[in-house]
Amino acid sequence: MRSIVKPSSVNGTVVAPASKSVAQRAIAIASVSKGKSVITNIGDCDDVLAAINVCRQLGATIHREGRTLTVEGGIRPPAEPLLCGESGLGIRMFTGIASSLKEPVVLTGSGSLTKRPMSVIEQAYTQLGVSAQTTNGLLPISVNGPIVGGVANIDGSLGSQVLSGMLIASVFAQNETTIHVDNLQSKHYIDITIDVMKQFGVDVNNDDYQRFMIPAGQTYKPATVNVEGDWSGAAFMLAAGAIAGKVAVENVSPRSKQPDMAIINALMWIGANVSIRESSVEVSHNELQSFHFDATHCPDLFPPLVALAAHCEGESRILGVSRLRAKESDRAKTLQDEFAKLGIDIKIHGELMLVTGGKVKSATVNSHSDHRIAMACAIAALKAEGEVIIEGAECVAKSYPEFFANLASLSVGV
Repeated sequence: MRSIVKPSSVNGTVVAPASKSVAQRAIAIASVSKGKSVITNIGDCDDVLAAINVCRQLGATIHREGRTLTVEGGIRPPAEPLLCGESGLGIRMFTGIASSLKEPVVLTGSGSLTKRPMSVIEQAYTQLGVSAQTTNGLLPISVNGPIVGGVANIDGSLGSQVLSGMLIASVFAQNETTIHVDNLQSKHYIDITIDVMKQFGVDVNNDDYQRFMIPAGQTYKPATVNVEGDWSGAAFMLAAGAIAGKVAVENVSPRSKQPDMAIINALMWIGANVSIRESSVEVSHNELQSFHFDATHCPDLFPPLVALAAHCEGESRILGVSRLRAKESDRAKTLQDEFAKLGIDIKIHGELMLVTGGKVKSATVNSHSDHRIAMACAIAALKAEGEVIIEGAECVAKSYPEFFANLASLSVGV
């Protein structure tokens, strides 16, 4: 799909999409809880739909009415490979859940997920007594439980998703499980995992994000979970307000554990007008100054930060480039290449991305099937010298299906 974004001033209010991070965790855990759970404020993004389909493949009974899911838990070995779509969290989380079963389970994915490295999953679960085998380090991956537990050591420098899957799975282990983690990144996503587990009646002992202990003998109990708004999606709309007018985003909590709430700090530092309320944030344009920002623990903020930096005076510096290499695209290179088409110079020096603000040009860019690249280009286009054409814009459905409709509601020509 091709989307055309015209230079526009924005004004209005949008509702943030539901957090796919919270939703996927809640759906997965509800499906292994014996009894009926209710999950409210469910969105329609591709990753959430993939999680629902995987849980149905595993035998959970799931009914949807509007934005509410009713989940009757209980799983069994699936008849066919589990298809996790393009969800990085999904493949890592459902590998753990599949390891609780006593028969082999094959998991696979589609699109960019088939090219992302999976060897760390194999190494992690083998330590807990699970037979796990990738396909030359990639998908498909085959696991055969049951998970035994014990002690595992993992490298957290590539992110938190493998650890999240292990924490969720360790509840099924025959023995107490202790996981030692070196250099854990995206720590707040582990907070989300532990919080959702707690809502389903399970405790995790967290020793300064370096050692996690899950006592044996716990079971997940049915729960009612309300999915909060997504700060990752909200960040783009708030950036739109800072660049091109005024935007209020509802359904976001300033008490959220989501790491991408840090966009608020960035917006304040660059000089945008920011007003924070109980369940909404409003941002309006002001003269924007260059900034320094450490995105190591919130790498999904790189794209909206680059869109902001393109309209800031001077050179902005964003730290954490290595976290971008194994996303839906190599986001560091993709941002560099696509923003060059827009006339914005991006240099990369080790962990630093240097973005020099300037006039955004009219151009045709490509999303590289990466939802956050498509959204970043659209936001940058709001104050471009002419229209910006985005090829492959349909990929926004992975996390934010309503993105272009919400832009249109803010008086953006799309």
